[in-house]
Amino acid sequence: FHLCFLLDLSTKCLAITRGLGSMETTPSSTDTKVTSMEAEMNAEPQVTASFAPSSERPDTSTDRDKLIELLPGETVVKEGKAAILFPSANEVFYNPVQEFNRDLTCAVLTEFAREWMAKKGVKLLVPGEKERMVVSLSEEEKESASGLAAEEHEMEEEEEEEKEKKNGEEELTATATAGERHDGLRVLEGLSASGLRSVRFALEVPGLRSITANDFSFKAAALISRNARYNGVEHLVQTSCRDASMLMYEMRGKKQSYDVIDIDPYGSPASFLDAAVQAVSEGGLLCVTCTDMAVMAGNNSETCYSKYGSMSLKARYCHEMALRIILHSVDQRAAVYQRYIRPLISISVDFYIRVFMQVHTGQAVVKNSASKQALVYNCVGCGSFHLQRMGKKTPNGKHMKFSAATGPPVGTHCEHCGQRHQLGGPIWAEPLHDVSFVQKVLSAVSSNPSRFGTAKRIEGMLSMVTEELEDVPLYYTVDQLSSIVHCNTPPLLQFRSALLHAKHRVSLSHACKNAIKTDAPPSVIWDIMRSWEKANPVKREKLSETSPAFKILSKEPSLEACFTVREDANPQSRKQHLTRFQENPQAFWGPKARARASGGITTELDEKRKMFQNKRKRHTTDLLRHKHQPCKRFKKGICTHGDKCCYSHDPELKDANKTD
Repeated sequence: FHLCFLLDLSTKCLAITRGLGSMETTPSSTDTKVTSMEAEMNAEPQVTASFAPSSERPDTSTDRDKLIELLPGETVVKEGKAAILFPSANEVFYNPVQEFNRDLTCAVLTEFAREWMAKKGVKLLVPGEKERMVVSLSEEEKESASGLAAEEHEMEEEEEEEKEKKNGEEELTATATAGERHDGLRVLEGLSASGLRSVRFALEVPGLRSITANDFSFKAAALISRNARYNGVEHLVQTSCRDASMLMYEMRGKKQSYDVIDIDPYGSPASFLDAAVQAVSEGGLLCVTCTDMAVMAGNNSETCYSKYGSMSLKARYCHEMALRIILHSVDQRAAVYQRYIRPLISISVDFYIRVFMQVHTGQAVVKNSASKQALVYNCVGCGSFHLQRMGKKTPNGKHMKFSAATGPPVGTHCEHCGQRHQLGGPIWAEPLHDVSFVQKVLSAVSSNPSRFGTAKRIEGMLSMVTEELEDVPLYYTVDQLSSIVHCNTPPLLQFRSALLHAKHRVSLSHACKNAIKTDAPPSVIWDIMRSWEKANPVKREKLSETSPAFKILSKEPSLEACFTVREDANPQSRKQHLTRFQENPQAFWGPKARARASGGITTELDEKRKMFQNKRKRHTTDLLRHKHQPCKRFKKGICTHGDKCCYSHDPELKDANKTD
């Protein structure tokens, strides 16, 4: 037994030394600390029968299972094709809520690798993936495609597909599968924690050359090495225990740069962005997650400016504005080094935002950076907003002339309600997504639904992304508009139909359930609300003369809105009942506690988390608190709640109170 233990311990130390040595950096004292830390963690091995079966863990042999032994208190966490050894104490951060984030990242990385490897003549093979299907075709287009025109169209498509297949067979001579090492992408996960994401990349994404799983914590680095060996991907996953920024700064050279960098910190990624935009290769993929939504959604605007160089606003469109703030911040830092970004997918989901963008180099394109940013003028009374571009470009012969923009687009007070404006931004005012790339990811996920556990939600989210208006930043919400006017909320389809009847474009937003993205100016939107109020009148006598509702409704609408529901008012994602906004599946759904060196969660944090859970609902403890108080309605004989009344119906309690 002692001989087997020493052999196992030496093998683990050798694996960590090789993983750290393959980083092509100068060896540091932290390398020896990682090895000693892992040896300390494995000082008392304990054999247990709670291994994940090898049949459920692809690419992992039985001999390897026998070498890895679970430590006391260690469990196996399964996600995707990976099985991760995870300590019961909160020593290394892991959040099961982020499974959607990791699934989407694997899907995006697969499509990015497919395009990257196609340039080298390599075709990616993904298990279970069928031929691509068209997912953006609407039912109206399907019904109209009939007769000879449809047959000719189908024949042309078949001919094009045959040509593409022939060309593809001639060009794509090699294949790449997941779990194998190829001359492909070099991936860096800057803050890897347990290494789950890196292990999933190695097992599920083909076309990778190497994956560097880095974490500043010694215990996390030791756990990453164990998880890589447990899943049989130590030939792809290299463990690193360094500061993520310093690691990326050292890899800024063209030959050493990473093709994919994933930054998913606990909180703000602001301190890693400068190094990330330099360390990613030309045309490489940069993935960034932000979980500090309280800062980016307007609660702490001054903190948002210090971190991202932008003032956030507390408005209904705060989640989309958060996406545009992080894109502005990354583009601004990239422009310092004559680089610029191209957003591929930008989503707001649950309690965080996630952006995928390509980073390119080009001095001429960087000159256009100012015209891509905009300030936001937001009315504090009615919520109307206007955007002011930071720069202006005009054609000058064969070239473009760049100059400062002119403004502002609003007066000192709002023309609709007379209130003042708040100034937010700058924010990214260009499209959030590359629709063609989104459709590729959506097609791949739809054709292989068993690949990801959250495939239905990915399909619903990306379907909404493809339906959004690309050139319309920010949005209104129907409940906000009706709240300003103090009237009944118009049905979503009727409001969308009114905008379509007025010959304006309109779409929903993935960031908010009741969102309305439209190119209609605020004057048209308030005319529609005035028309709705005429059919559903409010009590004007109860409105204050200084309130926004009184000033808005005192004007006659210049547009007679038509609320007849149009067929094209209901988007396809809504018609098909796709999973767009799912309910929280369990209690305390949200950010988990930060990992602590000693493990565990403080009692103060646990109590605080329970206190703010369902803070807008009445708790049972609050209801029981009044049971020692007599019910006044029961005393008068008019209480109809009976035993469900939160006050006491005990007559003795009433007499006791009188005595007191």
